[in-house]
Amino acid sequence: MQAMTAALPADPAGWLEPLYREHSRAVIQAAYRVTGNPEDAEDVLQTVFFRLARRAVPPDFPGGPLPYLRRAATNAALDIVQSKRAKTSVAFDGVGEATTRDPSPTPDAVHDERELEQLLREAVARLGRRAAEVFVLRSFEGLDNRAIAEALSTSPGTVAVTLHRAREVLRTELAPHLGGHRDRH
Repeated sequence: MQAMTAALPADPAGWLEPLYREHSRAVIQAAYRVTGNPEDAEDVLQTVFFRLARRAVPPDFPGGPLPYLRRAATNAALDIVQSKRAKTSVAFDGVGEATTRDPSPTPDAVHDERELEQLLREAVARLGRRAAEVFVLRSFEGLDNRAIAEALSTSPGTVAVTLHRAREVLRTELAPHLGGHRDRH
């Protein structure tokens, strides 16, 4: 990550580097949860901060910079997942922490979980942009409906409805692969 700081364009106002230092880890974590790939997460980090670097002044962060950056990372990561899905299948190794409960799973269980995670990531990538964004911010980032609503400039009720619909689509799409498992999100 240090190389990224050196690669940032000049920051005459001095606002970008402190923002990067404080929030780059959160951006990478958000991106990794969506992409499941450390290299793609690094690409998202660069994309997010290079987009910011092109601005002459910092954007207005109504709810603070972290929700803004998480949303930007989620969108950039969804772009990567969707473009990879169009080309080939996408690896999904990162969201396992959300579904793994067994501290010493068998190799078969690990394989099954990774396969299910790949199916989930691909299904999320097929959702509409807003539904995918809401699902990721809630299920992967752990934001509550109010925080998501603020980040997306909408109401908590709209977030709740969008989240419910996204979960129903995912539940229906993944049902054949879940067997006796129930949705944990």
